[in-house]
Parts: sequence; structure tokens; C-alpha cells
Amino acid sequence: MEWLILVAAVMLGVSATAWFAQDRLIFFPQPLVSTSHLPARAEPLEIVAADGTRLRGWVVPGTSSPAPVVLYFGGNAEEVSWTLADGHWPRAWTIAALNYRGYGTSEGAPGERELTSDGIALFDAVAKRSDVDPKRVVVFGRSLGTAIATRVAAERPVAGAVLASPYDSLAAIGKKHYPWLPVSLLLRHRFDALADARRSHMPLLAIAAGDDAIIPPERSRALFDAWAGPKTWQLVPGADHNTLGAYDAFWDAIAGFLAQR
Repeated sequence: MEWLILVAAVMLGVSATAWFAQDRLIFFPQPLVSTSHLPARAEPLEIVAADGTRLRGWVVPGTSSPAPVVLYFGGNAEEVSWTLADGHWPRAWTIAALNYRGYGTSEGAPGERELTSDGIALFDAVAKRSDVDPKRVVVFGRSLGTAIATRVAAERPVAGAVLASPYDSLAAIGKKHYPWLPVSLLLRHRFDALADARRSHMPLLAIAAGDDAIIPPERSRALFDAWAGPKTWQLVPGADHNTLGAYDAFWDAIAGFLAQR
């Protein structure tokens, strides 16, 4: 009996620690160190959320007029200026992104409800711009951001979705990494993308890393299988979670998908 009480106490202690520490386990806010790497044509973007929080990022205008648009939602440890500065983006396309709450110079603290709401606010703000084509907006999510992009796709008339290292739910990912914890009971930020995927009828490009130890390909495949619209699966052998974007196959697939939109 004493051993049972000890084991129960330890489990309760671990579960309580996980409950209070989960924000630090899910979100890794990054500061804005510099903007010198951004293209000269990049323009600051600021959106005031419904609760008054100021969110800051950039728009890199495309050469087309009006230009098609990629709305980018990054990973959980990403300051988005570096992705916006990547030279692989098609120059005809406008690329827009905000740093999540608490990331870069955006105010506030990150959370599932806040980040998904902010994603829809980004769509609404960019789609109103006179220099973009609101009928050619593609959402692009990476890792954590794939659930946010999927929510925007389900709620707004987007022309397509690109999801890099997508997942079906954060609970499923948590169970993979913490099988001894009651993850489903403890998790506050669930990022359950399956329901939104079943409501999304626009074309999808899903890209998964063959050696991803953080988001296993089977979790990406579960989201892909739930998607209601036409879809393309791209597996990049040899890539892991953090090196996926370094492969030509990654950017070639994206360029081909955007060219069809």
C-alpha cells in the first residue's frame, strides 16, 4: 500500500508539473535580433487583435499586380523574418507573416485560442489590401503553424494550403513523446486540426520529412487523410524536422503547387 501511495504521489506530482509547465514545453518565443536580412522591399505589418494586442511582422510585396499571396505561419521556435527573407519564394507572390504573440516584437503571450484568432485576423487584413488578389490567397503552415493554417483554411476562402510537417493534434504528438502521462487530460492547447481538415475543400500540398522524430510521418499522414479537398503528399527522404526546408524537393514541390494556383 505504501508503494502504491508513493507511485500515485509521484504521478500526481509529475502531472501537476506538466500542467503548469506546458506553455514552456509548447511555445519557445524568439526575439527579433535584426531585420538586416530582410529584402529591401519588405514592409512592416502591424495588426491590432480583437483584444487590443499588437502583432507585428512584414509583407514582402510580389512583382505581380495584383499579386497572389502566401500567408505564412511558423513553427513554435521561429521568428518569421528569417523565413520571409528566404530567396526560394517566387518573386511574383506576396509573402506575409506575423510573429506570434510574445515572439519578435509582437505583444502578449501565445496560446491556441489567441494564435488561431490572430491567423484569421491576418487573412482579413491582407485580403483587403489593394495590391493583392484576394482570390489567390494560399495559407502556408510549418510544424505548430500547420494547425493555425488549417483553421484559416476552414474559416476563410483560401485558394490552397501548404502544410510542412503537419499533425492531426497536439494530443497525439504529446502521447508519442510522453506515453506515461495522461496527455489528453492535461493539455490546454490542443491544436486539434482534424475537424478543420474535414471542412477544408481547397487543394492541399502536405510535405513531411522522412526522418522526423518530432512529428512522425504517420501523424502528418493522419491529417492528410482527413483533408476533404484534392491533395498531394510529398515525403522528403533523409530530411528531419529541422532540415526539411534545406532540401530542393521541399521548395520544388512548393513552387509547383503555387504555379497551379
